[in-house]
Amino acid sequence: MQKVKQRIRVAAIVQKGREVLIMKKAQGRVDGLPVWEIPTGKIKFGEQPEEAMDRMLEEYLGIEITEKIELKDVVTFLAPLGSSQLSNLYIVYNVRLSDDTKITPQDRYSSYKYIKVDELAGYRLDEASLSVLEMEEHQPTSLNYKTVANSATVYIDGCSRGNPGPAGIGYHIVGPNGAVLACGGEFIGFATSRVAEYYALKAGCEKAIELGLKSVRFVGDNLMMINQMNGIYKVKNRDLMPIYDDIQELLKNFEACAFVHVAREQNTRADEQANLAVDRQFAV
Repeated sequence: MQKVKQRIRVAAIVQKGREVLIMKKAQGRVDGLPVWEIPTGKIKFGEQPEEAMDRMLEEYLGIEITEKIELKDVVTFLAPLGSSQLSNLYIVYNVRLSDDTKITPQDRYSSYKYIKVDELAGYRLDEASLSVLEMEEHQPTSLNYKTVANSATVYIDGCSRGNPGPAGIGYHIVGPNGAVLACGGEFIGFATSRVAEYYALKAGCEKAIELGLKSVRFVGDNLMMINQMNGIYKVKNRDLMPIYDDIQELLKNFEACAFVHVAREQNTRADEQANLAVDRQFAV
């Protein structure tokens, strides 16, 4: 059995207008290229996540705890760690700084910048920061952003007209360079929207394997399914269990994968494929 380690962190998304704060790590890489990340910190024994966030902002950014902090989401993903897998769980907060807040990098970081999302291609960001930023609701799709991520993105969606009713699934796969690798949809009969979402994920997995992809982000707008795939909630619905088990087997074909939630308006291509599949089935 493959050994799985888990890393738990708090992470801050700090925005100024349409720009996001990134921090330069004090310890550089062997190749000399600096690594950047969104502000990130460990949770110490006995701490609540929000307490860890307060402490991290004070210790690493030199910010007095007078800022507005609100929980945004929880994102988890797997990444290779030698011969094992590293399970990452990031508790993400939105942090709003006042206009006169002065950031003074401490210890972990040597400097900082506010940059636009489409400028991320010019920086080496770590995988965790990329995964967290992917689910940021206000972030538009960016080809340069995906190049930095160095992995394909599989958008998936399911629809059910009547819930339960005529149901379809759709997927839209984009490569690391922003090129569309595949898209498609299929009518799956009469089903609930939740069942359709899982069948869409299964189809996306199968297509990604067919394309030979090894590092993949699965992106969907159904928060419950994403949280279940991330292990935050358990799958208890008997109708979903067989599909869920099939997906777990398919995921073994990937070296690294992540499950990311986005708003519906960021998943229109997959939604379009799912609805077209239903339309084709009932076309006269």
